Formats: sequence, structure tokens, C-alpha cells
Amino acid sequence: MRAEPSLLPLLLEDVTYAVAGRTLIDRISLSIEAGPRTVILGPNGAGKSLLLRLCHGLIPPSAGRIAWLGAGAVVEGSVRQRQAMVFQRPVLLRRSAGANVDYALGLRGLARVVRRDRVAEALDRVGLAALAGRPARILSGGEQQRLALARAWALRPQVLFLDEPTANLDPSATREIESEIAAVHADGVKIVMTTHNLGQARRLGDEILFLHQGRLLERSPVQRFFKQPASAEAAAFIKGELPWV
Repeated sequence: MRAEPSLLPLLLEDVTYAVAGRTLIDRISLSIEAGPRTVILGPNGAGKSLLLRLCHGLIPPSAGRIAWLGAGAVVEGSVRQRQAMVFQRPVLLRRSAGANVDYALGLRGLARVVRRDRVAEALDRVGLAALAGRPARILSGGEQQRLALARAWALRPQVLFLDEPTANLDPSATREIESEIAAVHADGVKIVMTTHNLGQARRLGDEILFLHQGRLLERSPVQRFFKQPASAEAAAFIKGELPWV
């Protein structure tokens, strides 16, 4: 099967987002390229989740430009079908685990026979095959997040946005989710994620975007960021000395 042309890079030019006169994202410019796992760090209130939602297209910027510049964006016109997002708290329908995945695939117009095989494959991948018929909303927190990842992966996205996917999980469930994220990346999917967990950023990140008060203060490879941060704010954040904003 011929590979689809890439949507990336994703370009942000002077992107600003303001609500009720308060600037929450302040003139951010960057290009997100294929390949390296991009981790967005910063204190609570820095704008990490907002930036992710802007990139995904869930909200429009108040000013500036966001554009997918890859050949794939031109070929197919719509980019939404080839990117996916997993939220900190999974949004699950009142139906079984398998039906949650099937519903998402149905929205993409996949035939029933294709959906059946894709659902089984996705649930098996995250270790939920035995729970396919169980109501999604009674699964444990870790199982719900694995289901959300399975649903996203089943869509075969080129880019996967993850908004603090392990924030509410215990260490065991966190390890499972991290393993799944690493496997998705190994499949060639671009990972862009937020986290407040510095250890997780070291384990899963290749590059760091550091936000503070809605501004992008630093972008650097993960090892350089932790060994030699370029800003006083990043250095304080790493030491746990930067207050929430």
C-alpha cells in the first residue's frame, strides 16, 4: 500500500489566544516537524493544553496563523482525519469498549468488516481484548486511557496529540501508557504531548518546548534542556522552584 504523504510540518506564526482581554497564548511561532517526539513542558497555567488544542484545530487562534504545510494537507484538503488527540480525562461514550472504537471508525466512513478487524486489533494491542464487551465507563482509569489510545491508534493518525495522558494514573498504569506511547511512536506516528512529569519528559521526549505565561521561552533537545536550560524560568522549573501561574 502506498504511504500517504505527510501532513507535517505544522507551522505556527505569531499565534495568540486571548479570552476576555487576557492573553493566554502569546505570539508563539514554531514549526513542528516529523520524527522526534515533542514534549511540551511548563507550570500549570502556562498554556500547554491550550497550545495542544490550537495545534489540533479544536479552537481557532485569536491572531496569527496555523497551517499544515505537508504535501498531504494539499492532496486531501482535510487534515482532521489524519490526526488524533487523547485527553487527560478520556471522553468515552455510554457503550462498550469495542463500540467506542467502532464508533470512531464509523465516523471516518470505514466499512463494517474493516471496522470489526480494526477494533479487534486495536484492543488487542493495548491488552483490552478480553474487555471488548464491557461498558467503557466502568473500566479503571488506566484501562480507560488505554482504550482512548486504542481508539486513536485505530484511526491510523499521522500525528497524535496527547494532553497529560498519565496525570491521574498510578505508577503501574503510567508505565503501561508510556509503553503504548513508545510503541505508537515506533510505528512512525508523530507524538506531540504535554506532561508535568519531568521523568516522563526525559523518558518519552526527544525535544522540549518550554512554555511560561503563554510564551515559548525555549526549544531544545531533551538532554540539553535538562542539563543546560537556556532560560532562568526553565532552570527554576526543573528545580521545582517556579511557581504555578
